[in-house]
Amino acid sequence: MSSFVLDLSQLSQGSSLVRLEAPATEAGLPAESWPGHVWGDVHVQRNGERINIRGRLRGDAQLECVRCLRGFELPLDVPLEVFAERSGTGRRRDEVELERDDYMLFHDGRRLDLREQVREALLLELPIAPHCRENCAGLCPRCGADLNEGPCACPERVAVR
Repeated sequence: MSSFVLDLSQLSQGSSLVRLEAPATEAGLPAESWPGHVWGDVHVQRNGERINIRGRLRGDAQLECVRCLRGFELPLDVPLEVFAERSGTGRRRDEVELERDDYMLFHDGRRLDLREQVREALLLELPIAPHCRENCAGLCPRCGADLNEGPCACPERVAVR
């Protein structure tokens, strides 16, 4: 069983601190982009069959810089917030509508699967255009040389009239 699946029989009523840790692949993240583990420290508040989870997740993504095309590691520290209730406590149609919400889940009374929420939380924090560093000079548009290593051998641009 994944560490992102909480065993509800082990959770007491009230507040608990739970440590989540598993390979990123267990959350459905690709191994080539997420080679390590994902960790999380979450506060779980259990009130009857209602469960509130709030905490932070940490993991490292392997990305490619859009300017120089070099691979780099981006450490992420993202919030995780989930609300869950036992299924069957309301009308099925209402449960389906509520589960479409970003934070609402339903559990069976035995387990609460957080894998999809962990995956989404991490993926939503990835930049659209990742840069290895803010001042990355990128590649020369003419010869493709990495301008971070110094100027390229291209002749100076001729002014257009």
